[in-house]
Amino acid sequence: MPLPKTEFIWMNGKFIKWDDAKIHVLSHVIHYGSSWFEGMRAYHTKHGTAIFRLREHIHRLRMSVKIYHGEMPYSEEEICKASLDLVSKNNLQACYIRPIVYRGYGELGVYPLQCPMEAAIGTWQWGKYLGKEALEQGVDVCVSSWNRLSNNSMPAASKAGGNYLNSQLVRIEALHHGYAEGIGLDGQGNVSEGSGENIFFVQDGTIYTPPMSASILQGITRASVIQIAKDLGVPVVETTIPRSMLYLADEIFFSGTAVEVTPIRSVDNIKVKDGLVGEITRQIQQKFFDVVENGNDPHGWLTYIEEPKQKRKKK
Repeated sequence: MPLPKTEFIWMNGKFIKWDDAKIHVLSHVIHYGSSWFEGMRAYHTKHGTAIFRLREHIHRLRMSVKIYHGEMPYSEEEICKASLDLVSKNNLQACYIRPIVYRGYGELGVYPLQCPMEAAIGTWQWGKYLGKEALEQGVDVCVSSWNRLSNNSMPAASKAGGNYLNSQLVRIEALHHGYAEGIGLDGQGNVSEGSGENIFFVQDGTIYTPPMSASILQGITRASVIQIAKDLGVPVVETTIPRSMLYLADEIFFSGTAVEVTPIRSVDNIKVKDGLVGEITRQIQQKFFDVVENGNDPHGWLTYIEEPKQKRKKK
């Protein structure tokens, strides 16, 4: 289905109509995948609409561009403000937000540095990525036949558009075989991540997750899950995880802006323990949604579109 339109898109410093947000067909990004983007969510909390970890996302965007010898054409502060303004201007209480930086129309060759750097932000209403029931019951996944990117060929630390050709192969394969998502292994056959999600395992009360060396994106929600686990007193270990762990773990779950915190109930048709959502996964979920739905935010992860009333009263 096509994206649900909103009235405005922010593009190169201006708010323009949705249907007018266009680029030239010979723009570098179209031919060579030279784009860098973020996915963020604005939540309708009890204290008003707020973007989850806005500043961290936009900082990562700048770092993604830097790896490819580029600079964002706007400062982090300007992109943050434009994101907030766009949500407000489109009258959205809850939505998905897509900031993107890309190489535009100029020269057309592999060498990219003569092409202009451009930026845009889109917002639209978007529900649960894998379905509402996925959060409650978990999802069935498979191990993909496609490995994740090698760190010395395509840097996974950069959220670059071109990287997601690999993600498309993982997800297409999974859906064509009747699974909700696929899990990619790294070049050594160890667990890396899903097509667009980080992954966590629980074994004997400890959470394990692959390290950056396993060709993962350093997820913002991943970092949030690690902090929540520490708040709960649950130990977290970043370590190499063999494929066999997928079949032996007590609990497994995905994290990411799209999937939020989604349990995995089976891998390759093998149940994760009893196939039910595990206790630690459920605790992580509850704490996460307490922040984004109730606005109980001890770490300052929410940036409100409008300052909450209770904060204004304290001034």
